[in-house]
Formats: sequence, structure tokens, C-alpha cells
Amino acid sequence: MSLIIRSSAIHAAGCYTTKAVRKGTRVAEYTGPRMSKHEADTAYEDSPITYLFGLDDGRVVIDGHCMAMFINHSCDPNCETEEIEGRVWITAIKNIEAGAEITYDYCLYDGGDDEAICNCGMKKCRGTMYSKTEVKSRKAAKKAEKKKRTRRKQVKTAKAA
Repeated sequence: MSLIIRSSAIHAAGCYTTKAVRKGTRVAEYTGPRMSKHEADTAYEDSPITYLFGLDDGRVVIDGHCMAMFINHSCDPNCETEEIEGRVWITAIKNIEAGAEITYDYCLYDGGDDEAICNCGMKKCRGTMYSKTEVKSRKAAKKAEKKKRTRRKQVKTAKAA
């Protein structure tokens, strides 16, 4: 595959194709050293930027050292990731024109309080790089916490009266 790295409107640098790509084509492989999630959390504790890709259930991650690490997130991507026998492939989900930026939906999860703000600029942008499932889960948790605080406030007010 003919890929180049250059400036991106989404985030600093991005990965672009120099030739048209047909739907279903493997664009790149996400490669690099593998480590446990705990090792990665320790190694990158104070780092604002990482190129980690979680495998299977997220207990093992790939520390990206490849062209694919420059593929940016988009809420309306032209590629998706596939894990096949422990290898991660970025595959085109639509035909991509030569010169286009390669993107996939990061579907982040387990990010603590980090907002992971999305800068893709797409009409379908959800404002975050977290997965749709994670967004729903976070909204439900916030709603439950708000309800809990309201109940505590009501109990305090009732006791004071």
C-alpha cells in the first residue's frame, strides 16, 4: 500500500493514501511491541499522547511503531480495524480516493475521566473518540450520580426541616 504521513486537519499528522483504495483492501497493519495494559499505564502515566491499541479484552496492547499509528479517528471513517489471529489490520470499508486521509473509529473505552475530544469535523461527529456504547454508559452513570446527589440533598433538606 502506498501511504504517506503529512499534516492533518484532524490531529497534527495523519496517514494518507497516494493511490485509490478499493473497499475491502487491507490498508495497513498496526504493529509494535506488545505489553500488558498495566505496563502501558505505567509507561505512559504522565504522557498526554499514546499510540496504544488494545487487543481482545484490552489486557494486552500494541505500542504503535508503524505507519498505522498515524491513522486518525473519525466518527464517519473510511476504514475499520480487524483483529485476526492476534494481528490488527486496518481495512477499507468504502472506496477511498487517492490523496484521502485514512481514518477509523477508535471506539475508545476505559479512559477514566479523560474526555477524548473528537476533532474529525464530520456531520455525524459524536464529539468524542469513545465508542457509542461507552458514551451511553457514561451518560447513564452521570444521570445516576445526579439522581443520587438530588436524593441526598432532599434528605438533608428534610432532616433540617
